[in-house]
Amino acid sequence: MKTNPNTRIAELEGLIQKYQQSYYNGEAEIADSEFDLLWDELKRIAPDSPVIKKIGADNVDGFPKAKHLIPMGSQDKAANPEEFRAWALKMGLPTLLVQYKLDGASLELQYEKGALVRAITRGDGIVGDEITANARRMAGVPHKLDTAFSGGVRGEVVMTHEVWQNKYASKANCRNAANGIMRRKDGIGCEDLRLIAYDAAANSDDSYFQDEVQKIKWLTQRGFETTPGKTFSNAEDIIAYRAEIAAMREQLPFDIDGLVVKDIVTDMADLRRPRPEKQIAFKFELETAFSILRAVEWSESGATYTPIGIVEPVRLAGTTVQRANLNNPGMIRDMGLKIGSAVCVVKRGEIIPKIEGLAPEGALPENLTTEFHGENKNTIKTPCSSVVYSSLKEIEFPSRCAQCGSDLVDAGTRLYCPNAACPKRLLHRLEKWISVLDIRELGEKLIRQLFDKERVRHIHELYTLTTEELAGYERMGELSAAKVIRHIQTQRELSLAAFVAGFDLEGVAETTMEKVAAAGFNTLEKLRAASTQALAEVYGLGEITAAVIADGLKETAGKMDAVLGAGIISIALPPPEESLPLRGLSFCFTGELSSMKRGQAEEKIKALGASAKSSVVKGLSYLVTNDPESGSAKNKKARDLGIPIIDEKGFLALLAAPEKSGKAQSTTETGETSAMPGELF
Repeated sequence: MKTNPNTRIAELEGLIQKYQQSYYNGEAEIADSEFDLLWDELKRIAPDSPVIKKIGADNVDGFPKAKHLIPMGSQDKAANPEEFRAWALKMGLPTLLVQYKLDGASLELQYEKGALVRAITRGDGIVGDEITANARRMAGVPHKLDTAFSGGVRGEVVMTHEVWQNKYASKANCRNAANGIMRRKDGIGCEDLRLIAYDAAANSDDSYFQDEVQKIKWLTQRGFETTPGKTFSNAEDIIAYRAEIAAMREQLPFDIDGLVVKDIVTDMADLRRPRPEKQIAFKFELETAFSILRAVEWSESGATYTPIGIVEPVRLAGTTVQRANLNNPGMIRDMGLKIGSAVCVVKRGEIIPKIEGLAPEGALPENLTTEFHGENKNTIKTPCSSVVYSSLKEIEFPSRCAQCGSDLVDAGTRLYCPNAACPKRLLHRLEKWISVLDIRELGEKLIRQLFDKERVRHIHELYTLTTEELAGYERMGELSAAKVIRHIQTQRELSLAAFVAGFDLEGVAETTMEKVAAAGFNTLEKLRAASTQALAEVYGLGEITAAVIADGLKETAGKMDAVLGAGIISIALPPPEESLPLRGLSFCFTGELSSMKRGQAEEKIKALGASAKSSVVKGLSYLVTNDPESGSAKNKKARDLGIPIIDEKGFLALLAAPEKSGKAQSTTETGETSAMPGELF
């Protein structure tokens, strides 16, 4: 079954407007995660939709906008012990702090000399809604601190189970209720909310907090409510603790959906990253529901056809799910999936619904119903568990491209149109390029006109347009045309990652290309010369994505050169080698340094071109430890591999400039010391 794009766009626009209105009136009907799925789909298939532009505009909800002191980025997530072990091994952090991952709405409180001046929602991570008046009515929000602190306090706005049951049971869950109420323009109901703090940062003083234990104790002493924290030095102990907390989370007064695990050492540079590396959300096991697959739709994005399963509506993680990802044709075949199959639906990280397999016999809930036609062609609604599907229907796969008629290639992990000149692929690439460069003046309708008239089919042709020519197009006068041309012709220096992502290599996002560049393929020449095998060795990439990148670079080579040849777009060069005296070297740190924290040492070597390793591996340049004669496993392995072991004095000698700030303080500003591993506080 193929979805009409225009029908789907209209459907999405209607749903988003409906849910947005109810959200800001405190009557949220669906969870944020469900809303985000609708938003992301509309943004992908209709980035120029007036709904996207309207809702993205300032003050659409009646609240002023304000900027966060530190970006409220997303956390990496581990959905199972295997993923968590991989993260822990990669990071190699000696002591980790573990706290509850609260399931509410993030809020940043900003204080100036101890007085609360602003409260800002997460928004897009950089800018959010200022809801200070509402925040002042919440429990757990001190209006005045007992210290002249200037900075931000992060917390989660939650609603307790008791309040939800007594006053807001009509909402899907506590999280939905809290999200809606905190944004009510009249502030009604905010007194039913609580803020639980989990982080803090001082203005212009990255050393205000030395470690995360001190930070939590400081918050508690200032009158903030916090969750229990526990320190660990072993990943397996954290996995066991997660199982313990998961078993008793129903007894907690508020919702949690996992644990937050972070380095005990406060690292402000890491915190400022869009996605901090030294912390991770260790989610509870996936919530599972069982339903019936009623149809499969094929979503078209660029060259790829992605299957979407349509299931009988079922409750999952507090929301009603009707659409679930099937990922690719190979997954459908591996599962033996058919129309009418009883399926297991999960939410990956409790966010994205996905059909993960066939449901076990007898798993369908008694209250799940489906419809079928009786002997007289009348519609009968009956419990799914009582229906025997003896004649399941095979799922039909598209075989030809709807745009160019080419035979689709079924590679198992991907169903796609191989025609490099397919109009759908070319148009999608143009739209992606315009999105990456954020040329808002070049809207969807105008680019469609240029494309349909075959004036612009490739990215480099954008740079041949003239004002006079553009002025002749529908709804374009000379002034409007001049404005568009001015923005197209604006000189831009793009990162290599952004440049390649703009050419819309299938499924390759800018963040993926950032990993590739960070691995040393940091110029277009190096990238083109890299083999698929070399790219596949980049952490987190894999053979399939590596092949897509390698093949895509070959396919678009001429077009990329044509864009660069126009002289408008250039690729930013990596820092010159002479400015990076440690370029090509790698370091592993073990034990404590006296002159700086381990995170500070890693930042220093990265700034000088070296890389930091979490373990001793073949090819490592140096193992840094203040106990070179130790019989530790890392020291032993380094000796076996012939890797130089140096102490802190030797390490400082390698740096361009020695540390000038003196020894790091081992105590907090209040004289407290950090918790020992395993201590609950």
